[in-house]
Amino acid sequence: MPTKTIVTVNSNGRQSASLIRVASAVGWQVRAQMRDKNGIVAEELSELPNVTVFIGALEDPKFLANLFKNAQLAFINTTHWGDEVAIGRSLADAAKKAGIQHYIFSSMPDHSIYNENWKALPMWAQKYTVENYIRQIGLPATFVYCGIYHNNFTSLNYPLFRMELQDDGSFVWRAPFHPDIPLPWLDAEHDVGPAVLQIFKEGPRKWGGKRNPSVALAFSELTPKEVCRAFAKGLGRRVKYNRGPIEIAVPVPAGYRHHLQALEDTLGRQSAPYFGPELEKNCTEQALELWEGYRDIEEYAREVFPVEESANGLTWMEEGETEQPEVELDFQGSC
Repeated sequence: MPTKTIVTVNSNGRQSASLIRVASAVGWQVRAQMRDKNGIVAEELSELPNVTVFIGALEDPKFLANLFKNAQLAFINTTHWGDEVAIGRSLADAAKKAGIQHYIFSSMPDHSIYNENWKALPMWAQKYTVENYIRQIGLPATFVYCGIYHNNFTSLNYPLFRMELQDDGSFVWRAPFHPDIPLPWLDAEHDVGPAVLQIFKEGPRKWGGKRNPSVALAFSELTPKEVCRAFAKGLGRRVKYNRGPIEIAVPVPAGYRHHLQALEDTLGRQSAPYFGPELEKNCTEQALELWEGYRDIEEYAREVFPVEESANGLTWMEEGETEQPEVELDFQGSC
């Protein structure tokens, strides 16, 4: 495939940064939109070969026109900064006007369309609204649905994926998910880029000949019990899963709070399929067709999690391992 020019937005985020690194390495040209160059990731990407950073706001139509001009491909992962639906529509309009040949949009499901008892997760439903708009205007597109990031885990006091460090050196993960129902997982930094690059190579009609197909990106399906077991092996420490309500102990935006409340009900109490029923079945098979060199969660826990924790100023990894790593269950609380 001849060298192409790819447009990315919110380029210092995990998904876009993963693609930029891979595309740069194989010699493709990348136009990486950022709001500014602040931060380690932005500085790193700015110095990569074949990468041109475009500083500007996605709300600016003139900026978008310049961003997409004479490009052939685009990978778009919108965020909750600003009006995500309006920005998503503007990006799609600009890409269509510029003649983008393949537009990959990182979407998520709206669970409420499948079951009247399932609440929509607000931050996901916005992406699904944008997805439908992209379909309506006729862009040649593929939609990727990313599983849960390994990289979400932290021992900092954040909700949902906190690995809470205990006095004895072990960890506790508290979440509303059923301990025995699998969830889809991927390492966003390591695996999104190679998978998306392969989708570009194969073209927008690859998957079953469908127009504007959807692809689940998840390289493993693990229950919370299995996740804790993998973390325990990787860290050499005891890890306990505690199924219970989401605890919000730090200030969070109101929109994220509403999202977590809906998630606790739809994915927690009701155990709705993460991707929705259409993409959930055999979701890892699609991802593995795209990229077999994925990083599993045990490797992440062993090789990456301590590094990320250290970068956040934490020092628990310097205190050594605890004896006999194992997974435990604790059903305090209910979902």
